[in-house]
Amino acid sequence: MKAMKKICIVVGARPNFVKVAPLIRAIENSGEAEYELIYTGHRSDPTLESSLFDDLQMPHPQVCFGVDSQKLNEITSQVIDKFDSYLEFSPADVVIVVDDLASTMAAAITAKKRGIKVAHLVAGTRSFDMNMPKEVNRLVIDALSDYLFTAGVKSNSVATREQAEGSNTYMVGNILMDTLRFNQKRFTPPTSLHLQPSSYLVFTINRKALLADEEKLRLMLEAMVEAAGDTPIIAPLRGQALEIVTRLTPHTSNLQPQTSLSYLEFGWLTAHAKGIITDSGNVAEEATFNSVPCITLNSYTEHQETVTIGSNVLVGEDPKKLKEAVTQMVNGQWKKSALPDRWDGRTAERIVQILLV
Repeated sequence: MKAMKKICIVVGARPNFVKVAPLIRAIENSGEAEYELIYTGHRSDPTLESSLFDDLQMPHPQVCFGVDSQKLNEITSQVIDKFDSYLEFSPADVVIVVDDLASTMAAAITAKKRGIKVAHLVAGTRSFDMNMPKEVNRLVIDALSDYLFTAGVKSNSVATREQAEGSNTYMVGNILMDTLRFNQKRFTPPTSLHLQPSSYLVFTINRKALLADEEKLRLMLEAMVEAAGDTPIIAPLRGQALEIVTRLTPHTSNLQPQTSLSYLEFGWLTAHAKGIITDSGNVAEEATFNSVPCITLNSYTEHQETVTIGSNVLVGEDPKKLKEAVTQMVNGQWKKSALPDRWDGRTAERIVQILLV
């Protein structure tokens, strides 16, 4: 009888759970592997609302390391120490790491030093800006990984070009679409809002550099609000982002900052919006899936297919460009979009099939 393959999945932040939920289902359905889900943060992390795991229909992490620091070097050293101790008593055949966090890099380093195969979920994404800590993380993780699972053609070519000897690159598709397709019919309108489809815009922001420059952010918010006219802008935000945007929002504005929504409520909100303004790559990807016009507050994207094929437009941090794009959005003057290759909801299945060979 073939031995069960032991897979360890390490996640370091809330968005990672959205991506590994379909992976866990695919592992369970395979009947040929078992997994353990590790969260590097605290079990009581306030960003992990109580409904998240129910909404995603996935189990809570079996292990939480409790790492809590804003300093990247401290996060790295603590995760290395705790993960090494974990692997001492719970060996795995493969460790799956997600995205580009300091904790992701630390887990990859630890597994590799123990001779365990490393699989990088969403490999090959690049900003080509070495001043960004996440760009350094991406390079290190991809260099250490034995399996590079990419979401699109551009990231696949990057990973193939840079891959280390013995690594294998696979364009498996966008795993975020697995989650969207699985939950699409389960999305629910926010109970705190009374909205008609296509009658509002959605605004989200989380990038620390943009939040830190309040004068620039104020000008961008003013441009967005003016261009939106009478169209309400719903802004479900967390923590510092909610505090700053609320402070900068005029009382007579159509911009409505509010506490963050559950996963299923936020999914409904973005799927039925007239348009979305965001600095999140994940939200832009979801907008392309839903064919909803999207403006990204950045001059680049790691997911170029959302721009070349999808509904996404980049405006950087330029208030003038933002105003022009929002005007087009509310007037219904937007480009046509399509689904990129392999956004078919079968990414997790392809990953598990590869790992079980």
